Amino acid sequence: MNIYRFIALRISKHTSAQENTSFSATISKVAVASIAFSLAVLLVAFAVLHGFSDTIKARVFSFSGHLRVVMNSANQSVEETPIATTRNIYKIAKTLDYVSHLQYYVQKAGVIKADKEVLGVVVKGLGADYRFSDFKDNIKQGRFMRTNGEGFSSEVVISRIIADKLRLSVGDSIRMFFVQNPPKFRKLAIVGIYESNMETFDDKFILADMRMLQKVNDWKDTLVSGYEVFFKDFDKFNENLPKLNSLLEYDTIIVPIAQKHLDIFDWLMMLDQNVLILLIIILVVASLNIFSILIILMTERIKMIGMLKAMGTTTAQVIRIFFYQGLQITLKGIFWGNLIGLGFCAVQYFTKIIALDAKNYYMNSVPISWWWQDILGVNLGILLIISLAMLLPIALVSRIRPIKAIKFD
Repeated sequence: MNIYRFIALRISKHTSAQENTSFSATISKVAVASIAFSLAVLLVAFAVLHGFSDTIKARVFSFSGHLRVVMNSANQSVEETPIATTRNIYKIAKTLDYVSHLQYYVQKAGVIKADKEVLGVVVKGLGADYRFSDFKDNIKQGRFMRTNGEGFSSEVVISRIIADKLRLSVGDSIRMFFVQNPPKFRKLAIVGIYESNMETFDDKFILADMRMLQKVNDWKDTLVSGYEVFFKDFDKFNENLPKLNSLLEYDTIIVPIAQKHLDIFDWLMMLDQNVLILLIIILVVASLNIFSILIILMTERIKMIGMLKAMGTTTAQVIRIFFYQGLQITLKGIFWGNLIGLGFCAVQYFTKIIALDAKNYYMNSVPISWWWQDILGVNLGILLIISLAMLLPIALVSRIRPIKAIKFD
């Protein structure tokens, strides 16, 4: 065993044996608890932050993709100028290595009439290429409408908010009026109710078969409102956006969904900044704690330091002894911090014991996301920062003179 580590362990064992009388034993426990608490808070904060971010982004993207390709026009209504699925971008995008999926949609405004109630909504028509796996967790009752087969489907999925406003449930029928010239209406059957907890969508969107809307618009089956594109890695969005944009024809444009819902994504950015501030504060507190404990430990061991120096031990060797002792305290804190922090995250992840008000937080319980690179990064960051913080008090050893240290009382 390394002689410096051996001496550090002997000091720790001696301190533990005198835990009822040694102040350093108590303060060592406080330091371990402080590091453990700091690390646990950071792990939970990052897991919850990513949980919020991933959950909200997934719900926004399930409605709109990462971006939309639409016709470049001055049209500001919910009904875009039609674009053909025979465009080159539709064929090329599917072959790009940074694009995971592409789907088309048709969007149209309408009015629901149910008994004596009426409500203005936006009908979003989906095709057979729609990636249902992105939306399935939002279906709370019934099923998704059918988008394949002959002709068009008269089935729709409405939100919980719309269902409550109009007193509708699965199995009911509604009449959908489309304001156009001449006006048209369709009798539609409710087969499912969704709930994303995002009022931006739940207040106004119902989902239907795209072919039904094409029929209402008198469009050919090659005409749609636009394409929704999903990148394989959303974190590389700004890197891949110019590449895709360079492939567009002159009369088409890209509409990033983050730009369309700035309020939501600005809120997520604010959360990132808050966690960064929390990270800095906790690292400072943990570093000050280990700084204090090493000062106390060295003060109690002044005579030992003097004797070691008197026997020929160099300052660098004495520094290594106390560095090992500080490292031992830090590693204990990291162990307990991981156990507490990850344990709490696991309990919340599987039981969802901590509930939230969906109206304010867009979800029913505190979300947990396992970003292992962040977990590893937080652990290494705590270890590195505290190790650097230990160097300052340990460096004071170089100022200790053997003869004065041995006489110290």
